Amino acid sequence: MARVLTPRAEDFPRWFQDLIAKAKLADNGPVRGTMVIRPAGYAIWERMQAEMDARIKVTGAENAYFPLFIPESYLKREAQHVEGFSPELAVVTHGGGKQLAEPVVVRPTSETVIGEFMAKWIDSYRDLPLLLNQWANVVRWELRPRIFLRTSEFLWQEGHTAHVDEADARAYARRILHEVYEDFMVNVLGIPVLVGRKTNRERFAGATSTYTLEGMMGDGKALQLGTSHELGQNFAKAFEMTFTSAAGSVEHAWTTSWGTTTRMIGGMIMVHGDDNGLRVPPRLAPVQAHIMVVKAGDGVTEAAAKLRDALRDAGVRVALDDRTDTPFGRRAVDAELKGYPVRVEVGPRDLAAGNAVVVRRTNGSKTPVPVADVVASVLAALEADQQALYDEALALRESRTTTVATLDEAIEAAATGWARVPWSAVGEQGELTANGKGVTVRCLVRADGSVPDSADEPDLVAILARAY
Repeated sequence: MARVLTPRAEDFPRWFQDLIAKAKLADNGPVRGTMVIRPAGYAIWERMQAEMDARIKVTGAENAYFPLFIPESYLKREAQHVEGFSPELAVVTHGGGKQLAEPVVVRPTSETVIGEFMAKWIDSYRDLPLLLNQWANVVRWELRPRIFLRTSEFLWQEGHTAHVDEADARAYARRILHEVYEDFMVNVLGIPVLVGRKTNRERFAGATSTYTLEGMMGDGKALQLGTSHELGQNFAKAFEMTFTSAAGSVEHAWTTSWGTTTRMIGGMIMVHGDDNGLRVPPRLAPVQAHIMVVKAGDGVTEAAAKLRDALRDAGVRVALDDRTDTPFGRRAVDAELKGYPVRVEVGPRDLAAGNAVVVRRTNGSKTPVPVADVVASVLAALEADQQALYDEALALRESRTTTVATLDEAIEAAATGWARVPWSAVGEQGELTANGKGVTVRCLVRADGSVPDSADEPDLVAILARAY
């Protein structure tokens, strides 16, 4: 049989592009760097939104929406912020056939516009903390676009909060990092993320601290899957975000911002996909069980429909494919490509024996199961395979992470995976040296793997890798 995808071992980037196209996840947009997210891809994003949104709301944040167009003057109020984003900005100079009195920037991120309105809405310490989140699109002009990894326009959520003091802001930024992002990525995406702190050079423009979640992709490279930032009082001072304290003094607020994007779809593909296509973690999958009628026959379609209903009643997200006018082999290949966690094949021969065949995408096993036991079998498979995908990804990361003592050794190890090296052996100058060789310091962690409070703590460990 002719191969459908380029093998990962042969050309990993080509495999990635093949899979996106053949699984009908997305397509290139008409403007360079943009993408069209197709229904199959958007269904995955909707599941990500639902899982993330529920976790964000548990922390007390509320959803809002802010404008796509931001006055250019807003960005200029925070010097580091505008300097950090200037190369990526899309600027509108004309509207309605006339030159605008002031150019407007197409939203690259919303610290400035949200800061303007937070300042308007906050008067007293009783108004704090103010916890906001928005689901939106942003534009950052990308020179080397890749679908679901780096596009000029992408979808995301961005959270913005204001607090009475630094300790409360730090605690909330860390809560988002662990209770929302890490929990979602580990327990839903099935990705063993490394949680750490960005170096001072790599932190977000205008932030005082940036925390990151890094995942190892199937080729050993790193992908930043989300970030949470402490902004100190930088934006509060730029936008006069003040409040009257309980003691009666006027104070500047302490703010945070945090975000994740459609890049998580790219990460999920590259962590879990194989040469046959996607392998979508069961807790994420829009369709967890795909019922397939193998061949028409007495009572086959009706039996398949009953299984669909029984699985749905058991809380499984399920779909029925009864297109017997399309060859079964073609439909099975398509199901493999789209990564449905479980297929339930119903055909005349198996049904005559009282069985259906349960096919698990994770390991490819095909097991005849009595029809009465299909629901239990599917539920067990979904739970087991969620864990199996995580375990497989963790085993890969551990096998391709090397502990070394010097910068040269770290750069060499980063050719095929990740390197753990004392930060003292790298330092700011070593960071520049590594960057010149295509290797970046992904994050800093303590020796026990925990997240440091400062990039200047002693005995920190740096994680170096080549990255997307």
